[in-house]
Amino acid sequence: MVGPSSSHTAGAARLGLIARALLGTEPVQAEILLHGSFAKTYRGHGTDKAIAAGILGFQPDDMRLRDSLSLARERGLAVEFGTVELDGAHPNTAVITLTDAAGRTVHVQGASVGGGNILVTEVNGLAVEISGQYTTLIVQHRDAPGTIAAVTEEMSHRGVNICNFRLARKQKGGDAVMTIEMDGMPDASLNDCVSQLPNVLSSTMLEPI
Repeated sequence: MVGPSSSHTAGAARLGLIARALLGTEPVQAEILLHGSFAKTYRGHGTDKAIAAGILGFQPDDMRLRDSLSLARERGLAVEFGTVELDGAHPNTAVITLTDAAGRTVHVQGASVGGGNILVTEVNGLAVEISGQYTTLIVQHRDAPGTIAAVTEEMSHRGVNICNFRLARKQKGGDAVMTIEMDGMPDASLNDCVSQLPNVLSSTMLEPI
């Protein structure tokens, strides 16, 4: 990793990487709000550079991390930092909103929980649990009978083992999100098939980060 801190730089870079992966396209704008310890020390510990590096697609051990803010400007990525107070949030929490050239956005909240490990707790206003340690399928869908069964049936056909599953919804019959962590690395066709299932709004398969 590029230092000085596994929590404030390595973990922060991984949060940026996950936000980029969830957007699924090249971001042109990034708004990053920092809470707690992140908010107090982000310049001294390079948290701002680390998150920007992840959003650019750099791994935590990429030496370009130190120059990420200038590289972002060169690539046409506008990065804005601010601070926020979040009730009950981990002290190393970032809220990242990315926008691409077509106006598509993703809103991600996550924390660097120590030793370079992370936990993403919110995607587009819905509660999730993404550690980045496993291949993860994130399925946004309508809360309709049979949707979960249809997704897990596609996984069963391919011999995919689920190690963690979480479902969140705003209200009965409204929007919902499945977060499914899996053993191994399933073929990309799984995500393509899930994306086309009835009631599925979008599906993203994240490789371990």
